[in-house]
Amino acid sequence: MTECVADLVGAQAAATPEALAVAGGRRLTYRELDARAERLADRLRSLGVGPDVLVGLCLESSAAMVVGALGILKAGGAYMPLDPAHPRDRLASLLNDARPRLLVTAGCFADRLPRGAWRLITLDAERRRSDPEPPGLRRLPPSARHLAYVIYTSGSTGRPKGVQITHGGLLNLLRWHLRAFAITARDRTTQIAAVGFDAAVWELWPSLAAGASVHIPEEAIRQEPEALRDWLVSERISVTFLPTPMAERMMALPWPADTALRTMLTGADTLHRYPPPDLPFVVVNNYGPTECTVVATSGPVPSGDRPGVLPAIGRPIDNVQVHVLDERFRPVPPGGSGELYIGGPGVARGYLHKPALTGERFIKDPFSAAPGARLYRTGDLARRLPDGQIAFLGRIDDQIKVRGYRIEPAEIVAALSAHPAIRESVVVAREAAPGDKRLVAYVVIHPGSRPTHGALRDFLAARLPDYMVPATFVALPSLPLNASGKIDRAALPPPDDASVLRDEGYVAPRTPVEERVAAILAPLLGLQRVGVLDDFFMLGGHSMLGTQLIARLREIFSVQLALRTIFETPNVAGLSAEIERLLLQKLRSMSEAEVAEMLR
Repeated sequence: MTECVADLVGAQAAATPEALAVAGGRRLTYRELDARAERLADRLRSLGVGPDVLVGLCLESSAAMVVGALGILKAGGAYMPLDPAHPRDRLASLLNDARPRLLVTAGCFADRLPRGAWRLITLDAERRRSDPEPPGLRRLPPSARHLAYVIYTSGSTGRPKGVQITHGGLLNLLRWHLRAFAITARDRTTQIAAVGFDAAVWELWPSLAAGASVHIPEEAIRQEPEALRDWLVSERISVTFLPTPMAERMMALPWPADTALRTMLTGADTLHRYPPPDLPFVVVNNYGPTECTVVATSGPVPSGDRPGVLPAIGRPIDNVQVHVLDERFRPVPPGGSGELYIGGPGVARGYLHKPALTGERFIKDPFSAAPGARLYRTGDLARRLPDGQIAFLGRIDDQIKVRGYRIEPAEIVAALSAHPAIRESVVVAREAAPGDKRLVAYVVIHPGSRPTHGALRDFLAARLPDYMVPATFVALPSLPLNASGKIDRAALPPPDDASVLRDEGYVAPRTPVEERVAAILAPLLGLQRVGVLDDFFMLGGHSMLGTQLIARLREIFSVQLALRTIFETPNVAGLSAEIERLLLQKLRSMSEAEVAEMLR
């Protein structure tokens, strides 16, 4: 039985060498993908890569990233995906913790990456090499128990932790996916998730193992629902994965009845929306922590509203066991709530270089007779429904999810504590609208210090990925405590104009257009008011919110604004000036009759 995903991809290259494998930046056939990955694998083997040897992979979503990951797997090693967009200090922290033997990247990123004990390998240089494989170099294929990849997640100790996933877990995910969604070589699928997000693993390997083609959209397309929908339709995509916030927006759009898309997979956050009855494809909700190889439960979401009832997270996938237990590790009665525990081949080996934390979260499975069987304690509250599906109820600890990312607030607090102006802090997620959570940092400032929103944001942006930087900073004289002396998160006040840190004084709208734009923007950002010079991104805006803002402005003013407008002029004054310019341009192109009709 094949025990390595790379073998399955190689078999497709042998069977259909000229079939399209990857389209992202450039197009690669299966023959080209396999040959380039094999060339990289030869080089990596000559440098000592084999089973359980970790290799960093720092590349953006592209065909090159797929070549790099497949080359590492072909060499028998395990890849550790890193997002080149993350701050240099963040990348250095992950690399120093993981201690990979090598770091594979592209020449354009090499100068920006931190140096360390790892050796840097650039794909550009490897394509130019013509060295033969060293004589006598022996290939050591990995087994099911060897590592396939390591992905870092936010850590409750204030430091991220690397999750070690085996080939056995990856193959179980792959085989379930191919069976559950009937993937064949005729399918056209996508890779949309960020490279450091474990969903990218799920997007790539089942499709390539089946001989399907994987299509990677440009970054601007990924962020705008209408553009992404049009791209999915024009590329004749049949199966796609979208993070929950984007999937909810895509479900609300009109779709052509003849679209090739038959399955939209989603997950990574709580789904709040049911698909409308006329949606021409099936929406499948999925749940699974990184520690359990991406997906543990899955199920199609029925159409039509069910007021007050969130969509379920489905049933366990093949070979996965799910238990809802009380504090004594006993199954809760039917309909009762308890902590979700997951068992089966997808359970990770543990956390890299963290045996104590591994022992705490990965426990012996009391329900299995298999030698060495373990359960992963998810920290999630759940309830088993009468039909066998699982209902997700929230967390039993402080962990939160924002924009699909799992975040431990302690990691952000640890970074904030390093700022000289901050005496104390706590970070929570507040819901600005149903399904729209924002990170809010409450800070107690040292006397005499006057940090601004921008200063704190820039300080954290140099240390944390953008999704972990709070949208809002609220200054308090002290943090509220409960009777036990712990921070009382329920007593934290909602942000208001007096307590929210800003960069400059409030400037009120000066024109009717500015008044309208500010009135649209404030509720989107969860604020009472927005000054005309306040920066959209500094107030907590991001690309997802940007798409909502653009759609609302188009609806109100009947002008076609591009998403990039927000990046070029990220405040009310700039947006209003662009709207006025487009309105004037539109007015000049209209006939007298059209102007008269508009003024009626």
